Amino acid sequence: MSRILNGIVAVCPDLGIGNNGNLPWHPTRLKNDFKFFRTMTSTSSVEGKQNVVIMGRKTWFSIPEKNRPMNDRINIVLSREYKAPPAGAHHLASDFTSALRLVETELADQADQIWIIGGSSLYKEFMESPGKTRLFVTRILKQFECDTFLPEINTDKYRLLPEFPGVPQELQEENGIQYRFEVYESIDL
Repeated sequence: MSRILNGIVAVCPDLGIGNNGNLPWHPTRLKNDFKFFRTMTSTSSVEGKQNVVIMGRKTWFSIPEKNRPMNDRINIVLSREYKAPPAGAHHLASDFTSALRLVETELADQADQIWIIGGSSLYKEFMESPGKTRLFVTRILKQFECDTFLPEINTDKYRLLPEFPGVPQELQEENGIQYRFEVYESIDL
């Protein structure tokens, strides 16, 4: 079965997604963006199944310990060094392909949607992968210092959708920071 792969990310104008292991706007919290992230990644479309979140090791450890694992989602952490999942993680995979294979085999009866949640190299692999992909972007309209970046969104491969169910279209603002939600979908070539 081939599933649509989803990625979700918040980016600064320069496509920055992180700084020193935190979100670039840390310690400021964008509660509505967190709520959007939680709703999108945890709402399953199939009764009795859970969504899967796939993340790199650094992303896993950037999540506050009290929030690991992410509730109501199957958490898969990627690492070539670990031999067992880090404490709290449900599964470990050595790479992106192995994680997808795990979802399609061992987790096939439990898993619904797949969500890629970072970091940078995992987003790159996801964005270049064959098949149908969607990228949910929170476009932060203020620049912050960043040391980790999302790869450029290739407009030959992705198109910005005019709207998407459950995604607010209006400009958001919290704590003096404006942002908007965008959804990109891969173009069938």
